[in-house]
Amino acid sequence: MDDSFNIDAFLSKAVSIGASDEHLHVGEPPMVRRSGSIMKVKMAPLEIGDLKRTLLKIAPPEHKDRLETAMDMDFTYEIKGVSRFRVNYNKQLGFPSFVIRNIPYEIKTFEELGLPETIKQFTKYHNGIVLVTGPTGSGKSTTLAAIIDLLNSNLTRHILTIEDPVEFMFKSKKSVISQRQVGIDTESFASGLKYAMRQDPDIILIGEIRDRETIGAALKAAETGHLVFSTLHTNDAVQTINRVVNMFDVADRDNMRCQFAEVLRGTIAQKLVYSKEHDRRFAAQEVMVATSTVKDYILKDNIEKIYELLAEGGVNNMISMNKSLINLVETKKISKEEAMVASNDPDALAKAFRGAY
Repeated sequence: MDDSFNIDAFLSKAVSIGASDEHLHVGEPPMVRRSGSIMKVKMAPLEIGDLKRTLLKIAPPEHKDRLETAMDMDFTYEIKGVSRFRVNYNKQLGFPSFVIRNIPYEIKTFEELGLPETIKQFTKYHNGIVLVTGPTGSGKSTTLAAIIDLLNSNLTRHILTIEDPVEFMFKSKKSVISQRQVGIDTESFASGLKYAMRQDPDIILIGEIRDRETIGAALKAAETGHLVFSTLHTNDAVQTINRVVNMFDVADRDNMRCQFAEVLRGTIAQKLVYSKEHDRRFAAQEVMVATSTVKDYILKDNIEKIYELLAEGGVNNMISMNKSLINLVETKKISKEEAMVASNDPDALAKAFRGAY
């Protein structure tokens, strides 16, 4: 009987129990993340041979010549009828290791995800840039997929995605969708954006903004009549604006603020909050709309005042993170205690609770 580790059987079981991620390390049993928590699976500790065989099985052909020397690789894997997976292969103390994210076939709707209706206003623009932000594992890709699918279902446009790797697979509906993977279909995000201008896109999804070259190309695309969506690893609107501006040299930042203020349409900052009662996580979103006042704050480098606008609420359908958490409490999805843990400003949230919201 072959007792060696079977990656397909393991991943299929992980998907069946609702895991979101899997971790494979030499000398440890396999681990899964479910409802935000890491759990060890009751299996034998993995040996180096298990992970080497796993890499040979799941690595795509274009990576085969790098398997002996690679220290970091990102790619996708699929088990037909089960799920697609985003795989990060890495080395830890010289040993092979994997972190795997599950990507379901089904693209969930706004209603299924519980996304606020105000986010839909960003799909009505013909140009500009919208940034979805949050820490790793906060559901940014899932939210973006819902936005793209909404556009795909309702508009007759050309939607172009540039991803590393391609995650959700879209089928053209009213729109035509082209999906390009960095390293296979294009050299980099910036290169993909450069050549995108010759591919007649109306809407462009950039998987992640990682550097100055990519944000520069994204802003140029937004300026030239394209609606651009992308992600950043920041926690709120103010951090997002500061991150974008600070990617540039000090001498260039004033010009950068003008350019960014002109094309910014809004930001969606997201986090997942675990509910013990429901044994699952719910998304909380801060939604900032780039009003004329917000643009003025950006131009004058008075960005901290955006917190005040968000806290006021109701202005152009903006939603603060605390307001989103309060809504989750009101709808009995999470408890007040769970909301307090998740809040960026627990003192203000506590005051809101004492004042009956």
